Amino acid sequence: MSEPENLTLLMLRRVDEKLDRVLERVNDLVTRVGHLEQSDAHNAVRLADIAVKMDRVEFRIDRIEKRLDLVES
Repeated sequence: MSEPENLTLLMLRRVDEKLDRVLERVNDLVTRVGHLEQSDAHNAVRLADIAVKMDRVEFRIDRIEKRLDLVES
């Protein structure tokens, strides 16, 4: 009876080792996804900043065009 118990323990240890490796990879993936989310948020902020600057440039160009009578009022 000792042999089946040892076999069961051996199999359980293998399963435990595999589970440890899976958990390690999942933790790595969680870290990587977190970095991607940070990068995405940073890019969104930069894009919003660019949009604000473009709006200001557009406003200034409109003013210049009106001042030089390049557009009909």
